[in-house]
Amino acid sequence: MTGQLYSHWVLGLKGLFKGVAGREGIMILRCKWRGRGRAGNVGVGMGLTVLFLPSPGLAYALLAGLPPVYGLYSSFYPVFVYFLFGTSRHISVGAFAVLSVMVGSVTEALVPSDSFLGPGNSSVNVSARDAARVEVASALSLLVGVFQIGLGLIHFGFVVTYLSEPLVRGYTTAASVQVLVSQLKHVFGLDPEDYSGPLSMIYILLDILWKLPKSNVSTIIVALVASVLLLAMKMINQKLDKKLPVPLPAELIMLIGATAISFGVGLNHKFGVGIVGDIPAGLMLPRIPDHHLFKNLMGNAFAMAVVGFAIAISLGKIFGMKHGYEVDNNQELIALGLSNFVGGFFHCFPISSSMSRSLVQEGSGGNTQIAGAISSLLILIVIVKVGELFNHLPKAILAVIVIINLKGMFLQFSDIKSLWKSNRVDLLIWLVTFVATILLNLDIGLAVAVGFALISVIFRTQLPHYSILGQVPDTDIYRDVTEYKEAKEVPGVKIFSCSATLYFANAEFYRQALKEKIGLDVDFLISKKKKLIKRQTWNAKKLPKGKKQKKNNAQKVSLDSSRSTGVNIKIDEMETGNAMEDGNAAKSVVSEKGSSALTLETLGLPQPNFHTLILDLGTLNFVDTVCIKTLKNIIRDFQEVEVNVYLAGCHGTMITQFESGNFFGDSITKGHLFVSIHDAVTFALKKSGSRTVKTVVGLSWWKHMQ
Repeated sequence: MTGQLYSHWVLGLKGLFKGVAGREGIMILRCKWRGRGRAGNVGVGMGLTVLFLPSPGLAYALLAGLPPVYGLYSSFYPVFVYFLFGTSRHISVGAFAVLSVMVGSVTEALVPSDSFLGPGNSSVNVSARDAARVEVASALSLLVGVFQIGLGLIHFGFVVTYLSEPLVRGYTTAASVQVLVSQLKHVFGLDPEDYSGPLSMIYILLDILWKLPKSNVSTIIVALVASVLLLAMKMINQKLDKKLPVPLPAELIMLIGATAISFGVGLNHKFGVGIVGDIPAGLMLPRIPDHHLFKNLMGNAFAMAVVGFAIAISLGKIFGMKHGYEVDNNQELIALGLSNFVGGFFHCFPISSSMSRSLVQEGSGGNTQIAGAISSLLILIVIVKVGELFNHLPKAILAVIVIINLKGMFLQFSDIKSLWKSNRVDLLIWLVTFVATILLNLDIGLAVAVGFALISVIFRTQLPHYSILGQVPDTDIYRDVTEYKEAKEVPGVKIFSCSATLYFANAEFYRQALKEKIGLDVDFLISKKKKLIKRQTWNAKKLPKGKKQKKNNAQKVSLDSSRSTGVNIKIDEMETGNAMEDGNAAKSVVSEKGSSALTLETLGLPQPNFHTLILDLGTLNFVDTVCIKTLKNIIRDFQEVEVNVYLAGCHGTMITQFESGNFFGDSITKGHLFVSIHDAVTFALKKSGSRTVKTVVGLSWWKHMQ
């Protein structure tokens, strides 16, 4: 059998975010297999190249306010746990910029440098401060894991549905600004004060600007040169993407070159350029985090648990849809939780899905978590043997790598323009999220953003689109008569529709919109009817029996003549307690005895120009007590003015909720409910028969005359 097998496995600087990819490091495994020959003669040639870049793990540790080696630990231990429990085949877990900044805000707030000043406030005891911050970060990782495991066990994975895309993009954009500000001190070689809480980023930025004259010129030059070279190499990768067999490992070249130059020239000793410092070789023994810290970390841990899960599940869902497999929300929560929980015992800070590394892994053909396991083994080699070679790496280089690779997040500012054109409510959510996160810090900002997004949903349901529906000729389709010229109102039937569910927050708006759309102030008409009946009853009681009978006879003649001539009773006659009012009073008394009933016509009140009102309830997805009360009041009021009310679009769940809420009674039965609008219209027309509705007096004109 003749055949040729050719396969590549490349985990490198490629992905959907070409400007972002590479933040987490590059591992390139390139394997070529060739089989040729006939009748079983097989020749195999294999070439292997392994390149690894640990810089982002080191850089993200600096974002978290920790020594760089802990970034490597956080890229090693959690990966193996997720390999065993995760359901996504493509995401790669590890340090993530947003979570690292959130960790940094907590460590700097609880363990400020001022608490470790030496005698005479001359210098900071860095080793003691870093040890205390590692304790905080480890405890935070453990708590994040506990929250995520707990949420997963109670099937709380749906919580991410409250994080809309504009909210997430606004939040990550604000976080990228915080990342930028946090790295400015390494770019300018400054040592600003530590601030925490609301407005802390503003204070840090002002402090950096105030101290700019004290910047280290050598550090700035190193940062500028590194920025230019890094951008140039990334541009080469973009321009020659199809021609290069593998992308240029820009960060790797920068890392090795900067470390060599720093060591050879002595940037730290001669020019005062800050360097990474000691990176211990080997692994540290596991340790139980300090439980006394938990009470101060609860709120931040919960926020990080939600944010980390939202990032991971969003990316996992994208890959799952693309490759045709399901990602279990709750299992992902448990997998991430176990990764963070175990990492808390091994000096790790909270992790999530590494966006750029996941995109690189998926784009290069990695279809299982074995790729992540292999990358973590290579990180182990760096931790044990190679890491100590980067002791002289300037911190400015790591800061530049982080800032340059934030390009993809800064491009999200273009959302402002696109959302302005498409949806300004989403734009408002984006802006509120961004501003709140910048001013109030990442944890409080997230709470404000979620709260505002939920409030915006309530406001949008309070002000939905109300419409009167008409029938498209010769069909059972009903559409808004103001939007569809072909749709015509059914004579004698008003069909009222609302685009949102009816519940306590919009019930009053619903009633008001109903009045405006159908052109009938039913409350005013009912009040006039009750006032007339009450007045006639009172007048009837004042008259002697003989006069009352005489008035009744006179009113009977008046009413008969009124009907025969087709002329309505004058308004001023009703207001002055004339013979008609007295006759109506007599009839009211008879009505109370059950002999007859008063109507709008006999009272001389204007009649509605329709006999049936149909409420389209197809948008209802739940029924609360206010909804039931509102519908009962509407049906009662319109029945009072001789208009039948039917409910259309009623599904089984709604009927069950109506029954539970005691909606049905003597005046409201299940005969008022219909599956579709067309069924309700057909029934209404059949019931009305040949009845033609004649408007005696236009209501608006009648009200005006009053």
